Amino acid sequence: MTAVVQGEIARGEMVVLREKRREDATADYAWRKDPELARYDAAKPIATAFADYVALFEDELENPGAFRRTYAVEDGEGRHIGNVMYYNIDRLKGEAEVGITIGDRGYWGRGYGTDALRTLAGYLFRNTVMRRLYLKTLDWNYRAQRSFSKAGFVACGKSRRSDGSFVLMELRREWVVPEEGEE
Repeated sequence: MTAVVQGEIARGEMVVLREKRREDATADYAWRKDPELARYDAAKPIATAFADYVALFEDELENPGAFRRTYAVEDGEGRHIGNVMYYNIDRLKGEAEVGITIGDRGYWGRGYGTDALRTLAGYLFRNTVMRRLYLKTLDWNYRAQRSFSKAGFVACGKSRRSDGSFVLMELRREWVVPEEGEE
C-alpha cells in the first residue's frame, strides 16, 4: 500500500479514501456519461459538456454542501478507481445515506467496493455523530447486494420509484464499533 496520501481521510485493507481533487474530474465525467454505470445507479448518463461539468465540479470542491460529502477511492498504487459518498445527512437522527461507484471495470468483483464501504462506515462511525448508514440498491443488482452484505449492511426494506424497485439496507454503529468499555 502507498505511503500517506494527500487528503487521505481513511485507509482500508485495499483502498485509500481521500478528498476529491480537480484532476478527478476527467474520470468522474467519463463514469457519469457511461450508460452501464448510470443504469446501476438508476439514473441517466449525463449529457452535460465537459467544460460545464468541470465548472460544477470545481464549484463543489470550493463550496462543499452541508448535506453531502464525496471522496475518491484509490487502490494501493494510488489509482483513482471510484468514489464513495454520504448524503441526505441528518445530524439530529445521526444517519446518512451512502453510495459508491467503482468506475474502473478492472476493479469490479474483486472486493474493492466492499472495502471502500467498510472503510467509509468505520470512518463515519468513529469521526461523526452518525449512528446509522443506509443505502438503496436496485433489486436486480445481486452483485452489489452481496458486496454491501459483506461490508456489514443488512436488508431492512424495499421501496419503489418510477425508475425501479430497490432493496433498502442499513448498517448501525453498534454493529461495527464497540461501546466504550466493551471489547
